[in-house]
Order: sequence, then structure tokens, then C-alpha cells
Amino acid sequence: MDTGDANDVERLRSVRWSVLDRALVRRGQSPAEALRETAAFARQAEDLGFHRFWVAEHHGVPGVAGSAPTVLAAAVASATSRIRVGTGGVMLPNHRPLVVAEQFGVLESLFPGRVDMGLGRSVGFTGAVRRALGAEKEAAERFGEQLAELLGYFGDGGSGASGEGGEAGVTAVPSRGLRVPAFVLAVGAGAEIAAVHGLPLVMASLSDEERTLAAVAGYREAFRPSPHGPGRPYVSVAANVAVAATRQAASLLQLPEAWATVVSRTRGVFPPLEAPEEIVARETRMSERERRYLQQARASQVFGDEAEVAARLGRLIGRTGADEVLVTLTTHGAAARLGSYQRLARLAGLRAAGVTPLTSA
Repeated sequence: MDTGDANDVERLRSVRWSVLDRALVRRGQSPAEALRETAAFARQAEDLGFHRFWVAEHHGVPGVAGSAPTVLAAAVASATSRIRVGTGGVMLPNHRPLVVAEQFGVLESLFPGRVDMGLGRSVGFTGAVRRALGAEKEAAERFGEQLAELLGYFGDGGSGASGEGGEAGVTAVPSRGLRVPAFVLAVGAGAEIAAVHGLPLVMASLSDEERTLAAVAGYREAFRPSPHGPGRPYVSVAANVAVAATRQAASLLQLPEAWATVVSRTRGVFPPLEAPEEIVARETRMSERERRYLQQARASQVFGDEAEVAARLGRLIGRTGADEVLVTLTTHGAAARLGSYQRLARLAGLRAAGVTPLTSA
């Protein structure tokens, strides 16, 4: 099977490969079934040789079961034995830093050396959800302060007494003395904040490649090493990737999630995923607005046969200088998703020889 240009494949095999799972619900599936499937998929990702398995945070979304990422991360860690487990991410404006520190301290204590703390600055999708969480839109502007407080609860300090973070006189138990790698998801000013705190950066938006490249360049230029980070800039690029025998087959794998995004933008609710055949049959009845949103949703998706995906991802890695690629994909069928990840693992050489370990993150 053609796996693409040798230079593209070489780039793919020079970086780490990880998985982001959002526990999306399929039509006819209960949230409980979706959550159990996430844990089962984590075992498969571990067997394929992926480096990390992260879960996300969403609130009040009927089509997303992953509302408590640290709880789900614990289930994933219990179901696996080697793969790193973490969050992509905990939305810090929704929580008190002390509580987040305690949660990750517990995770690291139970699963030492396997836990990542991915952090974002997004707030709830709707006003009602934001009110229920007690975090309005302006809460995102305090992300930098919250991050500093959170980091202060870890390491040798463990409290705010040193003035380097954390609430003065408060010790996060069992976080004190622990080292939990922290990552910043780049939304808005996220890249700048990651640089200031010397933390790895996760770039999630690929729809505007030039903007992504500018953010990555600015992050590297502004990066200042800190005791909480790897000591050098570290970039993980998140991408929705589908690999299949043909371009058309790969495109169909991503259609259900793209259509659910359209529904969320036109009707205000992200629904359970439909079968791609149902969406294709509806295509002639779509409004111009729905077609426009569908095109936007698909703009950042990477799909095709192995050669095509290798070429696009190789170019992405080359242009961004990424250290890692964080892959997400939810299909209407679990077997189809596993097949895509198997093809991707073969492209990246994960099962054959693995990726040379990096010492920086």
C-alpha cells in the first residue's frame, strides 16, 4: 500500500502521536455507553503505541458525555497500564485552582508518572450553562492568574506561602511535592500565556493555518523556561484526522461530527452523531446556511488515503515544527474509527519501532 512520499513519512515518524477523545454520543447510544467506549478505546490506543490519551470537558451538551474530565481520566488510567493519561483540557475558568490541583494530585498519586494536566480557558457554550457553572465570559480573562495559582500548589512549594502561586497558607493535598506536566490549550491569548509560564503549547485550530503559524512563532519567541515546564518550547498540534482506503471513505468517517457541529451552530444543540448515509441523503435539502457551516466545519479536517494524509500531516509538521500531533476522530461506528487509527499508527511507525522518546515533555 502506498504510504506517501518518504520525506512525509520521515516527518511523521519524528514526532510523538497522541489521542484526544471527547466521548461523543452516537444516535441510539446512552452517555454511559459512550463513556465505557472511551475507556475501551484507550486500551486500543495503548496497544497501537500512541503516547497520550486525553479526554475533554463539555457541559450541558446532549451529544457529549465527557463532562468531568478528571473523573474520566481516572477511568481511562485504570483501564490502561502504560499510556499517559490526561485532559484536553480542564477549562480552568469553570473551577477553583485549588480543587483542580487536588484532583490532579490524586490522579498522579494513584497513577504515578502517567498523568498530564491539559488546561484551557474556554467557558460554557451558552449563557445558561455559564450561569450554572458560575463562570461568565469575562472569567476567561483571569486564566493567567488562575494558572499561576494552580501551578503554585505543585512542586516543592505546594502552597502560596512563597508568593509564587497558590493561595497563601493553603496546601493542596496530595499535590505538594508532585510534578504533573501542565499544557496550555491555545484559545485566544493561550499561546502567550503558555510562553510566559514556560509550558508546552497545544494548538487546536487549523482552519486558519497562517494564524496558527504566527501563534506558534510568537510562542517560541516569547518562551521563558520555568520550573513547571520542559525547559524549551514544546508544540503539540491538534488535528481531526481520518485515514481510509479511499478519500471518499475517509471523508464519510468525519461527516457525522461535522454535521453535528452544523446543528449546534444553527439550532444551538450539539446532537448525538448520525450515520453518514443519513446526512448524505439530506444533502439536497440543506439550506445555504447549513452548507456554509458544513464547509467551515470540514475546512480543518484532515482526511484521505494513507498517501494523502501523510502528505498533509507531513507538511503540517514541517511548517509548525511540531513535537507532537494530538489526533481526534469520532466516527459513527467504533470499528471504523479503530481502522483509521490503525492506518495512522502504521504511517507513524508506532507498532513497528515506536517513536524515539523525547526528554523535554
